Amino acid sequence: MANTVIFDYGAGNLLSLKIALEKTGLTTSIGTTAEDLAQADAITLPGVGSFTVALKRLSMVKETLQTKVTEGTPLLGICLGLQLFFESSQEGPGDGLAFFKGTVKQLPGMVKVPHMGWNTLNIVESNELLDGIAEGTYVYFVHSLYPSPQYSNIVVTETDYGTTFPSAVAQKNIYGTQFHPEKSGEVGLRILKNFAKTIIR
Repeated sequence: MANTVIFDYGAGNLLSLKIALEKTGLTTSIGTTAEDLAQADAITLPGVGSFTVALKRLSMVKETLQTKVTEGTPLLGICLGLQLFFESSQEGPGDGLAFFKGTVKQLPGMVKVPHMGWNTLNIVESNELLDGIAEGTYVYFVHSLYPSPQYSNIVVTETDYGTTFPSAVAQKNIYGTQFHPEKSGEVGLRILKNFAKTIIR
């Protein structure tokens, strides 16, 4: 059975994500070292937390993580985990993982921040992560920042909240959601099951 590692860089919500991933049939563990990541068949970077603090923890495993992704290991970033895929963030200093060109921006002040609650997905590009997910499906968000990629070809869904922002991105074996699938009921579980299907056993 595939071994999925949730990397613990001080973010919250690890247990609920672990439980949700186990419901898909994956063997799931929480890892803190490069050795943990090296043995993973898939890797998940969770949210909620600080961009700068998370990068300090990730610095210890950054090279291993990049190698695993280059080798084709599926990677799922959730909320902060997605934001770490980019080069920088308005939240604080630090060089992101730079899997994608672009930055992370603050939500506009015209709306209540953080964006917390259910909102819809506008599907802009088909992707295996969204198999069985309908246009306008509701998912659960908790965030104050959003990704702003340099190139739009990685965007698979968008959501409106004060601005239109990418709520899911994907390229090859890298997947990211600004929303929390582990808090999004049956829809979120379906998305996690779709991620599980990308793992080569």
